Amino acid sequence: MARAGSAQERLDQIVRLVAGEMVAEVCSIYVLRAGEVLELYATQGLNPDAVHRTRLRVGEGIVGDIAAHARPVSLADAQSHPSFAYRPETGEEIYHSMAGVPVLRGDRVLGVLAIQNRRSRQYDEEEIETLQNVAMVLAELVASGELVNPNEIKQVDGIGLLPIRLDGVQLNGGVSIGRAVPHEPRIMISRVVAEDPKAELKRFGDALHAVRADLDRMLEDGDLGHGEHREVLETFRMFADDRGWVERIREAISDGLTAEAAAQRAFDDTRARFADVTDPYIRERLSDLSDLTNRLLLRLSGRNTAADPTQWPDEMVVVARDLGPAELLEYDRTKLRGLVLEEGSALSHVAIVARALDIPVVGRVENILQRVEPGDALVVDGDNAQVFVRPAEEIQQQIAETISLREAQRQEYARLRDLPAATRDGTAVSLRINAGLMIDLNHLESTGADGVGLYRTEIPFMVRSTFPDVEEQTSIYARILDAAAGRPVAFRTLDVGGDKVLPYVGAFDDENPAMGWRAIRIGLDRPAMLRRQLRALVAAAGARPLQVMFPMVAEVAEFRAASHLLALELHRAKARGAITPARLSVGLMLEVPSLIWQLEALLTEVDFVSIGTNDLMQFLFAADRGNPRVGSRYDSLSPAALRALRFVVDSCDKAGVEVSVCGEMAGRPIEALTLLGLGVRTLSMSPGSLGAVKSMLRSLDLVHFAAYLRSLLDGSERSLRDKIMLYARDRGVRL
Repeated sequence: MARAGSAQERLDQIVRLVAGEMVAEVCSIYVLRAGEVLELYATQGLNPDAVHRTRLRVGEGIVGDIAAHARPVSLADAQSHPSFAYRPETGEEIYHSMAGVPVLRGDRVLGVLAIQNRRSRQYDEEEIETLQNVAMVLAELVASGELVNPNEIKQVDGIGLLPIRLDGVQLNGGVSIGRAVPHEPRIMISRVVAEDPKAELKRFGDALHAVRADLDRMLEDGDLGHGEHREVLETFRMFADDRGWVERIREAISDGLTAEAAAQRAFDDTRARFADVTDPYIRERLSDLSDLTNRLLLRLSGRNTAADPTQWPDEMVVVARDLGPAELLEYDRTKLRGLVLEEGSALSHVAIVARALDIPVVGRVENILQRVEPGDALVVDGDNAQVFVRPAEEIQQQIAETISLREAQRQEYARLRDLPAATRDGTAVSLRINAGLMIDLNHLESTGADGVGLYRTEIPFMVRSTFPDVEEQTSIYARILDAAAGRPVAFRTLDVGGDKVLPYVGAFDDENPAMGWRAIRIGLDRPAMLRRQLRALVAAAGARPLQVMFPMVAEVAEFRAASHLLALELHRAKARGAITPARLSVGLMLEVPSLIWQLEALLTEVDFVSIGTNDLMQFLFAADRGNPRVGSRYDSLSPAALRALRFVVDSCDKAGVEVSVCGEMAGRPIEALTLLGLGVRTLSMSPGSLGAVKSMLRSLDLVHFAAYLRSLLDGSERSLRDKIMLYARDRGVRL
């Protein structure tokens, strides 16, 4: 690599050297070109005329398969492999065994390095590791731009500087404008092979110590406050002490790599192993490990941070493939306006921290880094999960006006904070918030909410690497009740399964997860887990009132079994002489339609019912709300859906049982208006929705609207939305 000559000449020398040293008849190097095409750039053993002529699409042939999955392959009989693709110009039909590795730089595949032999041969792990080390050297040559113009892919894909709109997934709501600041944590590794392994081990130890100290200082930052975002950082800090990760790097250094190359190699190996894992929690922990690796590489390079604060605009939007929580906190919070990610999920650590910072975040925006130049104007619309890149001046003005209106609206809602939640004709309504993190409890004061109508207990479980024991759970629930300061909190027991996976339990591989083994079904099948949670809730409440509700109940027998476990834990606490709740209220989430026809028996046994409209509606219409083809096909304001809700509300009223709604319907003004018309008097929603709903109900004459709504319910229209909207407009109801 250090010799004179062109890049092509060096490639030719490398394939000859590798083939000779590894006793392989063939060594070939393929380089990724625009359009996801792998071009043969150098070979020892194949027909030399095939160089620059033979091309394979990513995913085509064994070489294409290696590139597509970014992982090594070792085959004793390559021609029998289902992905084998024959290219007659290469003359490779006489070769049977094959080993290949991707040429990786960071998270990008730049090519493939492969060797072949005529006889059937099993390549051992050491040989694969040798190829990977050579591939790391090749990656720097390919990335240098001497072989392929780095702008080629952008030019061929037609990505210019025109305004574009990109769709993603909402990770945190809100709207903002700023200048793009691409997050570039990757450090170029200029030296791969170590001359003095002992010196490299010392460099690694010093850098690791500095990284740990950096994270400790971050945790000591008083501006962070308390809550799950701090626990996220504490969990992230534990990665730096992981023995397995540290030992893998030490072993790679002992094998002859520099500290930088060993750290990168350890991460690349981990990423390759988890390439096909779909579990969102594990994918997010891989992001944390990437963050930690980048921090280590920075320290090894003698730098504290990859970002250059002098280049930050006054209003910036950070753009990244993915981001660790500590990386986000390194940006100036007074300038940070938004975050756009190519990956990410609502439960990722960085999303939790972003919510604490109150910035809009859009994730899963495909190829955003390739489409954005530093300093580009960006609009981050977290409410609609969209990103506008280089928007036209009129769009920027519209967004600026939207932000101003939102701010004015926010101030107006703030003025309503201390006013009663009551309609114009004097009907009192209890407005509560849905929560799942400690930080959400801050909104009780800012919104003036009456309490927490739904506390999702599973979220703190999902940001931990092990199942919290009774003591840990007790601490969590006690802090929640302390923060609520006497306001009611309805704790929903663990609703895991489906799309919510605990890392220490794993996925259940249900074909239809939403209707599979989840929520109360898991709790009753694993009663020890449910009893530990109930025991912690009773202990955390002490003498305070306690509300517990069970999710996904489909029949009365399930509620009886679950409430029996709660009664046992209460009895156990009393027998120990422990302080027990002054008042225990036991209820359930009504999400499964079958329960509607068991209400007569159920309502004699429950203290309250909370309607989870998200699942109830998708089960009622047999339409997956996450499927764009059918998610919006049916309307929750159809007569059929509203008649079902009216039946539930009327039945609860007749039995004297409190009924509330905690699904998304409760937080949208027009749906909330309709629920009030049906007789619901307790609504629980995301904190950001409370102001709009309160503004609506204070402008409403409920008696008149309820009579109007009941006159519509026996119709057969697809939806009553338009009629309700017109009523609100005519009567001055604020929607």
